[in-house]
Amino acid sequence: MSDKRKGGGPAKPSSTPTGRRATVRVKTARGRTVSQQRWLQRQLNDPYVAEAKKRGYRSRAAFKLLQLDERFHLLAPGRRVVDLGAAPGGWTQVAAAAVAPPGKAAGRVIAVDLLPMDPVPGAEILLLDFMADAAPAAIRDALGGTADLVLSDMAAPATGHAPTDHLRIMALAEAAYHFAAEVLAPGGAFVAKVLQGGAEQSLLTLLKRDFAQVRHAKPPASRSDSAEIYVVAMGFRRT
Repeated sequence: MSDKRKGGGPAKPSSTPTGRRATVRVKTARGRTVSQQRWLQRQLNDPYVAEAKKRGYRSRAAFKLLQLDERFHLLAPGRRVVDLGAAPGGWTQVAAAAVAPPGKAAGRVIAVDLLPMDPVPGAEILLLDFMADAAPAAIRDALGGTADLVLSDMAAPATGHAPTDHLRIMALAEAAYHFAAEVLAPGGAFVAKVLQGGAEQSLLTLLKRDFAQVRHAKPPASRSDSAEIYVVAMGFRRT
């Protein structure tokens, strides 16, 4: 995947929160469990939550993609991107702003989800199951060709049973990979959420076969107590 930003591209949004905020304390625990209280306390004091609200991002996850892009140069004007499991649209917002900025070569972003999603300027939303047999062809048609980048920030609802949760998220990552192999252009890239410890050997074997580089990354916006990590595969070699 060539870096189309060389020679001077648009400045990208900062991936770090700005300013300092006073600590907010939950005033009452009435009607809340201890875990609910802790979650609310964390949300109220999370700088990425506050910054996402300030910038109009739909989720704090937007900063994870900004940080992955800073490290791996995944997004650039003119690129064609597929965002799997896109709702509520934080990653779609970041991708659309990067690949189709005003005055630059217009890329395309296709956001795919089974859940309805509010429109995102610069993106087309498809309400479908990416694992359906007809999905790759439908998405190539929407893109007007192959993709330069396939993104997957999907995670199955947590059960609280770590081995089960790991299997479920890895199944989603593998399904996303098989989809990506159907739609990526030579040289393209694939990003998927996995759990700490990295991708399972079966997925790593496929990625190392089909991509020139395979890396793992935990962006700063990923909470330190979260087991999530991202696998980033670049330089797709169509078999």
